[in-house]
Amino acid sequence: MAHDWIREFPGAVTVCDEHGVIVEMNDKSAATFAEDGGRALIGKDIRACHPGEARAKVDRLFEQRKPNVYTIRKKGIRKLIYQSPWYRDGQYAGLMELSLEIPFDIPEFDRS
Repeated sequence: MAHDWIREFPGAVTVCDEHGVIVEMNDKSAATFAEDGGRALIGKDIRACHPGEARAKVDRLFEQRKPNVYTIRKKGIRKLIYQSPWYRDGQYAGLMELSLEIPFDIPEFDRS
C-alpha cells in the first residue's frame, strides 16, 4: 500500500480501478471481508462481491461517478458507508469505499 498510515486506519478502505478491479485494501477492509477472501479479493471485480440490486447500484456508481453515502446496521454494528470516485492526475481512476463503525447515537453539531 502506497500510504502506510492507512494500513492500520480503523475504518475499512477498499479501492478499485476504473474497471471495477479491487486494487487496494487496508487491514480493516481485509478483516471485514475475510469471509469473502480478504486480501485475496485484490485483483477481483468488485461487482462479484455484490448480489443483484447491489450490483446494479455499483454499476450506477461507475456510470454516474458521484458519491454514494448511507448508514447500515449489520451484526449489531452501525456503519457509515462512503463510496466515492477517485482521480489520478485529474482523470477518473475508479471507486473507493470508506466504511466506518459509528455509534447508534451519534451527536450532530450545527456550526452554521
